[in-house]
Amino acid sequence: MALASQASTNLLQNPFISSKPRNSTPILPSKLHNYKHKSLTVQCSVAVAPSLSSTREHAVKSVKARQIIDSRGNPTVEVDLVTDKLYRSAVPSGASTGIYEALELRDGDKSVYGGKGVLNAVNNINQILAPKLVGVDVRNQADVDAKMLEIDGTPNKSKLGANAILGVSLSVCRAGAGAKGVPLYKHIQEISGTKELVMPVPAFNVINGGSHAGNSLAMQEFMILPVGAKSFAEALRMGSEVYHTLKGIIKAKYGQDACNVGDEGGFAPNVQDNREGLLLLMDAIEKAGYTGKIKIGMDVAASEFLTKDGKYDLDFKKQPNDGAHVHSAQSLCELYKDFVKEFPIVSIEDPFDQDDWSSWASLQSSVDIQIVGDDLLVTNPKRIAEAIQKKACNGLLLKVNQIGTVTESIRAALDSKAAGWGVMVSHRSGETEDNFIADLSVGLASGQIKTGAPCRSERLAKYNQLLRIEEELGNVRYAGEAFRSP
Repeated sequence: MALASQASTNLLQNPFISSKPRNSTPILPSKLHNYKHKSLTVQCSVAVAPSLSSTREHAVKSVKARQIIDSRGNPTVEVDLVTDKLYRSAVPSGASTGIYEALELRDGDKSVYGGKGVLNAVNNINQILAPKLVGVDVRNQADVDAKMLEIDGTPNKSKLGANAILGVSLSVCRAGAGAKGVPLYKHIQEISGTKELVMPVPAFNVINGGSHAGNSLAMQEFMILPVGAKSFAEALRMGSEVYHTLKGIIKAKYGQDACNVGDEGGFAPNVQDNREGLLLLMDAIEKAGYTGKIKIGMDVAASEFLTKDGKYDLDFKKQPNDGAHVHSAQSLCELYKDFVKEFPIVSIEDPFDQDDWSSWASLQSSVDIQIVGDDLLVTNPKRIAEAIQKKACNGLLLKVNQIGTVTESIRAALDSKAAGWGVMVSHRSGETEDNFIADLSVGLASGQIKTGAPCRSERLAKYNQLLRIEEELGNVRYAGEAFRSP
């Protein structure tokens, strides 16, 4: 779309242009800082790519990072990698983060962006990684990621920052797809050894609580999963219709103010009783006409309300409080089992603290649903191995920025699948218009993805990309009821 004759402003107006390689060869700048003089075709994952000749460029010519702003108004890292085209990626950021996640490097200067600037991470890319990556073959994702890990040399990527390493890793993956002349999801399928491409069931976070919203709900996400749809497109329609039905219910019951949305696009009605949140979902599903076709998922994010004495305070947003909503791990486990009996819940994420292994194992052995580890696992193969051994959960929440490279993310997914687990690809609460995880979910045949409500453009960027992928593939299976083992 951005030909050499076009003004460079087109690059800024259309930063996420089709990833479909063109036969025409754009003029390349001799140096990356000359972007303003010469226009490049930006390659993201918005569309698909036909086969190209083997002469496609596969060596890195330059890498440049910059600080941009995410959906919560905080700085994050964006990386431009150039071969014969420009491949751009942006890094997400979480609000409720696990203590075992790879280090997200922030500047810490409270006078600038409240200390959340990422210029040090940007400089680590531009001054340390970029010179050492010139000439590497982008088709060899594992080799490039290993090279960056070697340069960093720390167990949690604390030298360069996981946000620096991931930004480059994502762009390398996009460039690898471009060099091979295949869509991003196809490239991911090939480097992961996935046999069949599958469209994922979306888990729409339509009621927000926890650290994502200013209401009194302790549990962070109340999700709907359209497992009864015949295709992803139908699932998106069902989710959208329930979302709008839910808005009407909430407005009538709690007033217009309750229709304000949280970080991920879900509504944040000022209710405290988590059961009430589930009842709202049931009412919306029924009124939209999808009873039996849409199931419920929850992300409790229990580490957020663990007390100092090892209990769980469901009124943690009100401090001090009378302690009436404080639960022991055992009583919280019983609450979950009651929820599962009363509601069509098929998935619960982070039901206990990230170090409360015994409680995880107790719940996992007593219910026949998906128990997903997020803070517990942080997409880390070592934590996954420990959870498999302790039988703590049966599902991985796959967040690329928790571990920091595409290669390690793929390894985490493959290890989880080998154990018979489900894999849910996930966004973060701080997102951008980058849609990499849509292709990742299809390429890995994860069977499930959560990337917010069908609202807010940084969330719809992923869902809309999945629509395009399904359209391109044509006869492709939708995971549906088999989302845990597609």
